[in-house]
Amino acid sequence: MAKNRTVRHGGRALVLAATAAGLLAAMTGPAAAADGPDRKQLIADCASGEGKCSFNEPVLGKAYLGDFRQVSNSLYNCTSSPATQSMGWSDTVGSTDTAGVSVTAGGKLAGIIDLSVTAQYSHTWSSSHTENSSLDMTVRPGEVGWISRAQVMQTVSGTWQTHYDSPKWGHYYWFVPDTVTGPAANGTDGVSNAVVVKTRKMTAAEKASCSDDAHQGKTFQRKR
Repeated sequence: MAKNRTVRHGGRALVLAATAAGLLAAMTGPAAAADGPDRKQLIADCASGEGKCSFNEPVLGKAYLGDFRQVSNSLYNCTSSPATQSMGWSDTVGSTDTAGVSVTAGGKLAGIIDLSVTAQYSHTWSSSHTENSSLDMTVRPGEVGWISRAQVMQTVSGTWQTHYDSPKWGHYYWFVPDTVTGPAANGTDGVSNAVVVKTRKMTAAEKASCSDDAHQGKTFQRKR
C-alpha cells in the first residue's frame, strides 16, 4: 500500500541495538495500513510535542524564483492622462511540506528543521519571510495597475524521526520522509527576489464604473 512505502517504524530493542549507519536497515517490516499512522498524523505529533522528533539528514535543494503574486492594492485610472502614484506593498511567504502542512514561523516544526539545517550547513533556515515597501507606479488611462512580487524559494528534504515514550500504533519509533518548501534569503544560489509593476486594460464593467460620480475623472484603489 502507498502508506507503507513512505512510513517506517521499529521496536525499541531494535533501535537501541542498531548502529547509526544501520538504523533503518534494522527496522522490522511495516505494519498494516489500518494499524499505522499517515504522514499528517506523525507530523502533527511532532508539532504538538507528543512525539519527540528530529529531522534527519537535511538536504537543501537549489534555490529558484517562486511565482509572482499581487502584493499591493489595484490602482484604476479613470482620467484621460497617465497617473503616477506611490503604492505601498507587503508580502509574507510561508512554508509547506509535501502533505500541505503549514510550517509556521516560531512553531515546533520550524525549530526542529532549523536546528537540523544549522547543524548540517552552518546557517539558519527560516520558515517565513515578510517584506514591505512602496513603489511609484504609472497607469495609463483606462488601465489597472498593481505591484507583484516573487520570493526566492528553496526546498529542504529529510526524514522525520518520531519517538514516543509509550508505543503508539504498536511501536516506539516511526520514520517518514518529507520535503518542505519555504523562502530563502535573497541572493541564495545567485537568485534574487523580484518586485515589478503590472498593468492591464480595464474590463467593460470596470470602465463602466468610471462613469460613477465617485470615480469619474479620478483614480481609485481597490484592495487586493
